Amino acid sequence: MEDFDLGQLAAYLHLTPDQVMKMVKQNRIPARRVSGQWRFAEAEVHHWLEERIGVADEAQLDRVEAVLDRSAGSEHSPKVADLLAVEAIAIPLQARTRGSVIRNMCELATRSGLMWDAPAMVEAVKAREELHPTALDNGVALMHPRRPQTSILADSVIALGVCPTPIAFSDAGQLTDVFFLICSYDDRTHLRILARLSRLITADDVVDQLRTAESPTAAWEIMRHAEAEAYEDPT
Repeated sequence: MEDFDLGQLAAYLHLTPDQVMKMVKQNRIPARRVSGQWRFAEAEVHHWLEERIGVADEAQLDRVEAVLDRSAGSEHSPKVADLLAVEAIAIPLQARTRGSVIRNMCELATRSGLMWDAPAMVEAVKAREELHPTALDNGVALMHPRRPQTSILADSVIALGVCPTPIAFSDAGQLTDVFFLICSYDDRTHLRILARLSRLITADDVVDQLRTAESPTAAWEIMRHAEAEAYEDPT
């Protein structure tokens, strides 16, 4: 991870330097002065984008995804359906506590064959949840480690579990029954997956359909269909 200077960050976000400076002065983006120059840590910028995705409406997601896609150049945006293997879906997910949800979801991810150290991922996800819970108001949690765990991943993978009964997944007592685990190979891919999932789980009836899905295959089809509709993909 490297630092951006003002011009580099403006180019990365597809804003003007003046627009970025306005955000700095309003304390809307993490920044620090080094030898009289503004510097922006790439990891902090990614975390800032992650937080923006978590509270974004559809129009804001459009802008964030546009930034991420442009910064990725010719690289194709990762499809949720491609990263979510049927083997990594549990319908139902048998768990009654936050700890058992995290453990079981990490075990699910290993079934994809792309992640091989579930205990290490468990600890990384627990640390992220203690820092900032990922449970949302609609009963969905988008779990993930704070930083990509490349040493235990062959590639990015998503796991999905639906509990038959909502559980208190955050210290605030947030009731959650639909759990995604995002295991990304790099920060940019993580943000793009997170943005896609955020869009899909706010689409009409998608979460309710997952709650009534009768099998992992049915849940995968729900996600595939929702993604094709959201991104106008006929496949």
